[in-house]
Amino acid sequence: MSLIETIVHGHVTELRLARAPVNALNPALCNELAAALAAALANGAQGIVLSGGPKVFSAGLDVPHLLSLGDDQAALQEAWTAFFDAARALLNCPVPVAAALAGHAPAGGCVLALCCDYRVMAEGPYRIGLNETQVGLAAPEGIQSLMARVVGRHRSERLLVAGAMPDASEALRIGLVDELTGIDDVATRARVWVEELLQLPRKPMLETRRIARADAVDCLRAERIDLPRFVAAWMEPDTQAGLRAMLARIGK
Repeated sequence: MSLIETIVHGHVTELRLARAPVNALNPALCNELAAALAAALANGAQGIVLSGGPKVFSAGLDVPHLLSLGDDQAALQEAWTAFFDAARALLNCPVPVAAALAGHAPAGGCVLALCCDYRVMAEGPYRIGLNETQVGLAAPEGIQSLMARVVGRHRSERLLVAGAMPDASEALRIGLVDELTGIDDVATRARVWVEELLQLPRKPMLETRRIARADAVDCLRAERIDLPRFVAAWMEPDTQAGLRAMLARIGK
């Protein structure tokens, strides 16, 4: 069974994360996302909507899976590489991408959303953010810059250091998301935004977008992620304890 549902809406293709129950980002899901994006482009998609499940867009990286790898640093690096490859595929996409967030988007879910051009989120008690410090991790410099690009450096510092997860209304106020709508209309509103861009003269729109997003693409350069260092930090006892405590709190 595919972990990505592909739904074609004319010139816009919706890629829906479909790994129940919360679209935890394991290597299989990340690899399928990158492959589905490439396939959509090969089939002529002029715009992309990335959506997820109701109430949870994506709960982020599959922490139980990562913990099950123990101290196998090669396997850990492979798992994190799959995630960053999927994120880079979104950032490097040559056509507009809108994220449809019909629920929570913590950690890795937030990163995927930040890699999109535009973010539509469901109204209500849903939260989005990079909560890494709350489980004993430091977000890589490139990820921090990706957040700062969207909300500004000072506000990004406050959010990242605290591991804060603003709710939907606050996320809209600070620019972390671009639009709020009813939970059942999130994917439709994301598609409408893409379709409006597609009404513009195509080449100038795409070239302007490419130039404007060059700094976002730069954020995920390998040197700015420093994956070996990040994986080593993942193995630190404090981090492992924080992750296991988080799983205990949510009953995993």
